[in-house]
Amino acid sequence: MSAARKVQPDQGERLLVIACGMIAREVLAVKQQLGLDHLDLTCLPAEFHFYPDRIPPAMDKAIQKAKAEGYRHIFVGYADCGTGGMLDRICEKHGVERMAGPHCFAFYQGMDAYAKLADDDMMSFYMTDFLCRQFDAFFMKPLGLDRHPELIKDYFGNYQKLVYIAQTDDPELDRVAEKAAALLGLAYERRSTGYGDLTTELAEAAARG
Repeated sequence: MSAARKVQPDQGERLLVIACGMIAREVLAVKQQLGLDHLDLTCLPAEFHFYPDRIPPAMDKAIQKAKAEGYRHIFVGYADCGTGGMLDRICEKHGVERMAGPHCFAFYQGMDAYAKLADDDMMSFYMTDFLCRQFDAFFMKPLGLDRHPELIKDYFGNYQKLVYIAQTDDPELDRVAEKAAALLGLAYERRSTGYGDLTTELAEAAARG
């Protein structure tokens, strides 16, 4: 007798996370960590980090597409991320929930911890694992700093320190963050946060789904 075929839940019973491309690796890590086999992931472009006005309309289309494909359980893998409440309107329109908080720098640290540090961090430039990996592609080249380092003061002159919010313990990423701080003329601080509230909220979304 042949082995029984593993039956997968139908699309309607799966949880779809529509996330920022900047946190794709982290969502997949949490999925593996928690054994969320019924979680599917799709992402909007990471470059929307620089163009928050593009997030709500793109999310609107992504949710419509997901529902047309049969997904009933959808979670938005974004905080407000500079949309000024517009993303919340899209979530309300479709009856879905998103990550709590103003941005990923907050939910990685955990909202309670972030609230305690927010005032002290007003002049801080945040980096994450993703931004360390993509420092050249996201900052040096788009801002022209590789060609015109004299612009560093124009872009970063109002910051006082660089805070590396580390999701993992990777010496190579540590070196990138330290060099970035030195290049930008900022004091350096490393905070080992892991995935913060991302873990909790994905677990809760999966349980609801």
